[in-house]
Amino acid sequence: MTELEKIEYTRAFVEKLANGLNPMTGEPVPEHELIRHARVSGCLFYVSDLLRQVIEGGGIRRKPKEKKRPFEITYETLARYTFPTQPIPVSEIARRINDLNPDDNMTKLKYRSITTFLLQAGFLREIETADGKKTKMPTRQGAVIGITSEERAGANGPYTVVVYNEQAQRLILDNIDAILEINAAPKTRPVPAET
Repeated sequence: MTELEKIEYTRAFVEKLANGLNPMTGEPVPEHELIRHARVSGCLFYVSDLLRQVIEGGGIRRKPKEKKRPFEITYETLARYTFPTQPIPVSEIARRINDLNPDDNMTKLKYRSITTFLLQAGFLREIETADGKKTKMPTRQGAVIGITSEERAGANGPYTVVVYNEQAQRLILDNIDAILEINAAPKTRPVPAET
């Protein structure tokens, strides 16, 4: 059933109700039923007419989604970034930067763009955990600038989180142009290795 057919089916259903008929059987609905009330019936006729207009217009025209602009931020806006007293995860850093520039027509800064930059710059490295998953951990160079890891307790047991102190956050802010370039780059899928 096409969308237009569904709308027509619904319109016919509502039209029967508006006329005081059971839409399933076509039999008249008893006088004491709510749909026989003049105000309810009037509303149903109105809905039926709206659906008729939609059908005559060719259906519901959905507005195409506007493509969002890549995330951008000025240095003046970035200067409003507040540094917490305790080290925070990269997802919180990205959230704080995004909150400085709440533009609905702009993509968000993804925390992965930050970690990709830090990997490329040698501050993070990717390792494989005991359960075979990949995770990012600070390198010696990363530790020097204030990237560390902490053990935390979660609903599924203990886990490790990488956190960034003020010095590490400042490094991220100082390199925002390179991070935004990564953020704006189209996603690429990894090419499977030949066997």
